[in-house]
Amino acid sequence: METEQEKRRVRDEVWGRLDRLGAVPPPGPYGRIPNFVGAEAAARRLADLPEWHRARVVKSNPDKAQFAVRMRALAEAKLVYMAVPKLADAQPFYLLDPAIVGDDSARVATSAGAAANAPKVGVDQMRPVDLVICGSVAVNRDGVRVGKGAGYSDIEVALLMEAGLIGPETILATTVHAAQVLDRPLPESPHDFRVDLIVTPDEVIRCGSSRRPGGIYWDALDAGKIDAIPVLALNPGRPIFLTPVDQRRPG
Repeated sequence: METEQEKRRVRDEVWGRLDRLGAVPPPGPYGRIPNFVGAEAAARRLADLPEWHRARVVKSNPDKAQFAVRMRALAEAKLVYMAVPKLADAQPFYLLDPAIVGDDSARVATSAGAAANAPKVGVDQMRPVDLVICGSVAVNRDGVRVGKGAGYSDIEVALLMEAGLIGPETILATTVHAAQVLDRPLPESPHDFRVDLIVTPDEVIRCGSSRRPGGIYWDALDAGKIDAIPVLALNPGRPIFLTPVDQRRPG
């Protein structure tokens, strides 16, 4: 409980800082992954990195702050998986295939656009992920990340870890405004992951040793959260994936 209270204080601090700086357009930063001014510049800086050039399969959050990252990935013919909001489907990821999207990536790269135009896939249908892009409210230079408090990013990573689709070579990255980077320790829970890369419009921060969950931390989930996520509700308290998934890469 103390860790969660401290996370709330960090969120309030960063949301307030961004608000005072005018760094987030309407409706503002509060209660969300901030759609920060400079998100496009951060996406360009990310796209200059060797980790980006090596990545063929990208998993992204659906938030507006990372829209430019998803657009760039599709423009560069990367396969993109985007989480269904709140993982509220038995097939909890949208498949954004550049071979199908073509020049109309803006049509599917938003949450609403994907819901209307992109197929959903289950974890057992997915390819191994080279690069995970996540949204953050706050991060520090050790890679400790605080999200908006719903916990879905951690569950998404845990699902893919448990399925063998995220491995030691997968890079976990976040794009943020410089004001979201804090130079102090941040609270962590056992199920939290750390990012390997933090990219702002002006800086690339390579973090320390990675930290990733081995799978779903069932004890950290209440019954309501489990019931609301079909892939969890069907397998309460047990490993989700009991057989190896096909890990062949496309092409």
